[in-house]
Amino acid sequence: MSNQLMPVHELVNSQISFFENANTNKIVEWQRESQFAIQALQSNDFLANVARNNPTSIQNAVINLAAIGITLNPALKHAYLVPRKINKTMAVCLDISYMGLLHVAQDSGSIRWGQAVIVRENDSFKLTGLGRLPEHSYSPFGDRGDIVGVFCTVKTSDGDYLTECMSIDDVYKIRARSESFKKGHGPWMSDPEEMIKKTVVKRAYKYWPKVERLADAIEYQNTQAGEGIELEPVMAHVSDEEKQEFKANQEQELASKVQFEIDKMELAISQNELKSAFQSAYKLTRTHEKMNQDVQKIYAKNKKRLGVE
Repeated sequence: MSNQLMPVHELVNSQISFFENANTNKIVEWQRESQFAIQALQSNDFLANVARNNPTSIQNAVINLAAIGITLNPALKHAYLVPRKINKTMAVCLDISYMGLLHVAQDSGSIRWGQAVIVRENDSFKLTGLGRLPEHSYSPFGDRGDIVGVFCTVKTSDGDYLTECMSIDDVYKIRARSESFKKGHGPWMSDPEEMIKKTVVKRAYKYWPKVERLADAIEYQNTQAGEGIELEPVMAHVSDEEKQEFKANQEQELASKVQFEIDKMELAISQNELKSAFQSAYKLTRTHEKMNQDVQKIYAKNKKRLGVE
């Protein structure tokens, strides 16, 4: 049966092996998440057709769902499957909300709790000192005016408070680096307040205790999920030749690392050996779509060689 005719439940359920292989922390369960994914596709014909036409994208979304350990439960509003144009092709993306990012930070022990709040021109907002809660008051029923900024406050494991503030001008400078925004589409256009809050969370997390799950979630959002945030520009004194040489060296180093893991997959004599090498290769190529797809094809070939379902 072609992908265009495949029922959504079959399309989702065909991803189980990729989910389980990436689900090393066992934080989310396939039985629940697959049902949430099926519900999302069944309730949105356009999303379902995108998934059928680009099955690799739903596969990548499922893998990252498991690797990051975030749920699609619509009641929690932590993450969603959404259609976005990535590199001129419609794809299914795992969109993690700012609440989802804060949940990952809390669930992994980086913080006790946190919140991101938008500040408007008629609000009263005041920082009260290092390690203390800020003061923010407003009338919820009146005209609060235009957005002037946003802040994120978290409570650390030591009981202190950390607050990161951004003016709306600073947020829009970040937005201006988004390729999808420049082209007039993407989350900055469809969910601006969500992105404003997510932007301050991304900046604030740099000062929290480091956890891999949160770093992976933010990296995914900035690269594969279509938010399109470019890297900070290289300092002006670096020549174009030096930039190109540096990039070429990085690519060569990455290719060598990936090939090492591919060789391990090709030589694997057990499911565990194959799975371990695949996980390493997948993580290395997470932001390189073509290389990532090649890794998945080699993994599938060697699963068949070993007789793994």
